[in-house]
Amino acid sequence: MPAPGRTSIDAIVRAAAELLEANGPDGLSMQAVGATVGVRAPSLYKHVPGRAALVRLVAADAARDIGSRVDAAAPPGMPPRAALGAAVRALRSFGRERPAAFRLVFSPGDEEARPDPEILRRAAATVLRISTELAGPERALEAARTLTAWASGFVSMELADAFRMGGDVDAAFDFGIERLAEALAG
Repeated sequence: MPAPGRTSIDAIVRAAAELLEANGPDGLSMQAVGATVGVRAPSLYKHVPGRAALVRLVAADAARDIGSRVDAAAPPGMPPRAALGAAVRALRSFGRERPAAFRLVFSPGDEEARPDPEILRRAAATVLRISTELAGPERALEAARTLTAWASGFVSMELADAFRMGGDVDAAFDFGIERLAEALAG
């Protein structure tokens, strides 16, 4: 086995994220990550103090990824309603590509495995900006929470295959975006 110095925190987080997607939260163990990066599990403790810290690093990485995707999809200067649609479509795309990471960020869990609040604030900055543009500064936080709750709930239901009444789920998603934009701007 390679010496612990031959791996990095980035390699460990990448391996853990891949294992999370492949095997779910129960398959995310120090032993599995160690095997993936080519070190014995005890050597990982020189980089990560335990499983909760590992999960926290994966959740933080996922939150940063969500924030980057939303930022790129809805840059400043884009009309607010178009930005709202682009932002939630970016979130939906993330959820479809990385469903386990999506659930990790948007589901209740162990508090010590949650990312640092500052990481979450940065990830939400574009949504808060769009919400400010649509609802005004005095209602921006409420608007951002409403938008995030709707979008994460929709994606969570979609990932759970909970839309079983027929119809076009994409059309329902677009309908929700339109109604939210109208309500927030109203």
